[in-house]
Amino acid sequence: MSTLDNILEEINNANTIVILTHENPDGDAIGSATALYNSLKQMGKNPDIIIPEYPRTFEFLPGADEIKKESNIEKYDLAISVDCATIKMLNGFVEYFENAKVKISIDHHSTNTMFGDYNYVSPDAPACAQVLLVVLEYFKVEITKEIGTCILTGIITDTGGFKYSGVTAETFEFVAWLLNKGINVSKVYRKVLQTKTRANFELNRLASDRLEFFENGKVAFTYITKEDEEKVNAESGDHEGIVETGRDIEGVEVSIFIRQTDKGCKVSMRSNEYVNVSDVCLLLGGGGHIHAAGVTLQCTIEQAKEKILRQIKSVI
Repeated sequence: MSTLDNILEEINNANTIVILTHENPDGDAIGSATALYNSLKQMGKNPDIIIPEYPRTFEFLPGADEIKKESNIEKYDLAISVDCATIKMLNGFVEYFENAKVKISIDHHSTNTMFGDYNYVSPDAPACAQVLLVVLEYFKVEITKEIGTCILTGIITDTGGFKYSGVTAETFEFVAWLLNKGINVSKVYRKVLQTKTRANFELNRLASDRLEFFENGKVAFTYITKEDEEKVNAESGDHEGIVETGRDIEGVEVSIFIRQTDKGCKVSMRSNEYVNVSDVCLLLGGGGHIHAAGVTLQCTIEQAKEKILRQIKSVI
């Protein structure tokens, strides 16, 4: 039996199922989770989807209105994690995963620690949603407009609108296939990549004003504080995209963005060509992809900045 056969069997046998994803979920995490939710409903299941908070940009996704902050079920028959590389990244809701009788991980991170009983991980895919599309096809799930919209959201956001190097010919084949299904690609693209909240605009402006350059202009660094977020009435996800500002500047190889939170300094890193930021973040206790990674550090912004720049210096 293949891994997908095992996963299908576990889904069929389970009475209670929970869908989980990583903390600070992005479009791929929310898109994959809602796509799976709608698919399991189609398969005759009644799953829970638990995500304590997520950016309101993704409220339009079919199934998003069913997202719960927590559950009163202590032990699910089956827990499915999507777009999450390590059990640690499930963070506040890890107990739903750990307590479940059977655990499944569906992901595309090369740093995935295979923390499920069954793991379906495809590091070549630029988005978990693309992996999920393969899984759903294998399960003979009908890709409806609702499911397709969720899948497309994951692919568009995690490829930066098809501009990152992980994009393959297969990615465009999948998108063409979704287009033929009647999914409105331009509408989804505009909603998830081109529409900014006022708070996001204000935070971007603050971060741009603070932008500093190191290593002869190869490294860009900026940050925002909790106070900044309070000042502009920021909500979950309003910091999204700030790290891209530095990466898009000519001559910059690595862009570093620090966001101060109650849980520490959340560091986002992006690189353009030759620096593997996943390796840099791994050394500090985080992880991610070659050109997009992150880590949370328990220190001040200034201390975090020093630690990261020290690591970057050896690889730039």
